[in-house]
Amino acid sequence: MTVPANAKTAATPPAPAARRARPGGSESLIASAGLASAAILLGAMGGSAWWSLRTQRDALRDAREARVRAVCELLARNAETMLAAGDPARVRRMLEAAARDHGLEDLRVVLPDGRAVADSRPGDGEADLPQAPWKTTVADAAAVLPGEVRAERGEDGAAVLTIGMQVPRMGPATLRVRDVAEPPMWDAWRTQAGIGLFGAAGLTGLLLAYRRMRRRLRAVGAIRDALAAVQSGRDSGAELAVSAALGEEAAAWNKLLAERERLRERAAMERAGESLANRRTRDGDLASACDAMWQGMVLVDEQMKIKYANGAAAVFLRRKREDLVGMDAAAALADPRLVESVRGVASGTLRQRTVHEVEQAAEKGGGAGVLRFSVRPVRKEDAATALVLIEDVTQQRVADASRNAFVAQATHELRTPLTNIRLYVDGLLEEPDADAAKRAKSINVIAQEARRLERIVGDMLSVSEIEAGQLKLRPGDVRLEAVFAELRADFEEQARQKEIAFRLDLPPKYPVMSGDRDKIVLALHNLVGNAIKYTPAGGEVTVRAREEGANFVIDVADNGIGIRAEECDLIFEKFYRAKDKRISGITGSGLGLALAREVVRLHGGDVTVRSQVDKGSTFTMTIPLLPPRAAAA
Repeated sequence: MTVPANAKTAATPPAPAARRARPGGSESLIASAGLASAAILLGAMGGSAWWSLRTQRDALRDAREARVRAVCELLARNAETMLAAGDPARVRRMLEAAARDHGLEDLRVVLPDGRAVADSRPGDGEADLPQAPWKTTVADAAAVLPGEVRAERGEDGAAVLTIGMQVPRMGPATLRVRDVAEPPMWDAWRTQAGIGLFGAAGLTGLLLAYRRMRRRLRAVGAIRDALAAVQSGRDSGAELAVSAALGEEAAAWNKLLAERERLRERAAMERAGESLANRRTRDGDLASACDAMWQGMVLVDEQMKIKYANGAAAVFLRRKREDLVGMDAAAALADPRLVESVRGVASGTLRQRTVHEVEQAAEKGGGAGVLRFSVRPVRKEDAATALVLIEDVTQQRVADASRNAFVAQATHELRTPLTNIRLYVDGLLEEPDADAAKRAKSINVIAQEARRLERIVGDMLSVSEIEAGQLKLRPGDVRLEAVFAELRADFEEQARQKEIAFRLDLPPKYPVMSGDRDKIVLALHNLVGNAIKYTPAGGEVTVRAREEGANFVIDVADNGIGIRAEECDLIFEKFYRAKDKRISGITGSGLGLALAREVVRLHGGDVTVRSQVDKGSTFTMTIPLLPPRAAAA
């Protein structure tokens, strides 16, 4: 096939250019992130150093003050004893020793009038207590209670402690101590040095990590620049490729670009092929019309190769349309009889139309069904070509099967009451002089079977009305006591013959409701009839009626075979019967429950079911209690 020149593309993808991350682009983002990380680290280190220095200095100062306080309290007690013994010189020596040993300054014992009786300053001569006073400031002589400790700070920041004393024969006095010593900061600076070392190590590690990350992210930056180029409209492979020296990411990016170029080339070739095929088609509208058909259409040549298949054929045969063209027809159609017919038409030996119906098994991507294949010859330029038309007739077959089953069931349902009526009528005719009890029994059976016939015919008519959308209600007042009396008369004898306990749990007083009496009786009879039909001998069927708010609720409960959970919704569909093997011998049309639910829903209510296999079922019919004649209004 010749490809137009304007549809050709380069067969070889362009060689990757040495694209690198631009310094002002992604590279600047990486550098900014590194600088921000370094700044955050330095800020955290500086803050930690300042806080640890301040905390350590405060701790040392507090420890110094606590120690000085303890020393001064001890000095005060000793000074009281020494002054009481009249030995101020000893007090002075004690104060000098304390100042020297503990780094204190200006230790004085001061009387309330301001006289200093002892001082730590060396070089002062000793004198008797009355004749050797030291003058001091008024603040030093401030009255402090005995045993009280007062701490304050001087203007120069020195700590000043004043301790109250009580000296026998002299009265109150105070010990004044001034501490100007600063706590040693070597430990604090050692801590700072450690923080600095760790910070330097952290910066070094950050620098190494930054350099490694920068090398790893260079490829990401280059790819980001390439994506920005695509966004701006530059789409050529040569311009988007990055240098393979940037690492594995760059190699993967270049591989994606190469694959993209190959896909572009393939798409261009396919478009060129389709364009050429379309140009060879004499009537493009005909191909579009064939694709719009809901029937499948397949053309097979004399070599048993498929020349054409429309979209519907691809769906029916569960294959891709492009795979069908050129495929062997025997492999695509599979059915031996169908393949033989197609081969006969394609070879020219068979010139008549043949029809085959093939059942299609359920597979992934398609369900089970029935396909109808019509095979006929098509003559063109003296070459034999087979035309195969495919139709899905699954719904037709399902409808036919349902209709046949319904006719068979309806026939059986009609035959049974007619047979009973005929037997009892024959009995009455053969014994015209039979006793009254026997005649009454026969008449009751005939009446019961006649009502049964009436219900069956009514079901059929109701189905027809539902199918036509014409099922309507004839509202009126419904006397429920009469409905339940009729229900008892219709089913009590039937339950007794089947050895089933039939109970009615009814309220003492019935409300008057409005609705279609015949339709309500039809729904209720279908529910009770089903309960008795599918309950084995020895079982029990109970009908409970009650008024709940604005609704009248009727429960039909049995302890029969029950229904599987997955079938509880399906049983309300027309013609559906449960898959339980135990009901295969029980006649039924599959219409009763569908009619019951439809009728009750027309009244504004609903029919629901609760069931367990082998434990029984409970059907609940809920009908709104409308005021009399409200439905007609």
